[in-house]
Amino acid sequence: MDVKQRNEGLEYARPIKVGDNVWLGGNVVVLPGVSIGNNSVIGAGSVVTKDIPDNVVAVGNPCTVVKSIIQEN
Repeated sequence: MDVKQRNEGLEYARPIKVGDNVWLGGNVVVLPGVSIGNNSVIGAGSVVTKDIPDNVVAVGNPCTVVKSIIQEN
């Protein structure tokens, strides 16, 4: 809560990466530094704490992969 302490760099932000064609459900939280792969779906209310690979459905707190998405050509 102390402004001086916060300005000393104790907290910092890292960028997140969201791939192409990603769907995020409502109220999803993505923590700093996390990447979400292309074509993945993140379920509503999930808290993404670690990288999520391409072409998967992931849900929960912490968010985990529950199934792969098979791409049809």
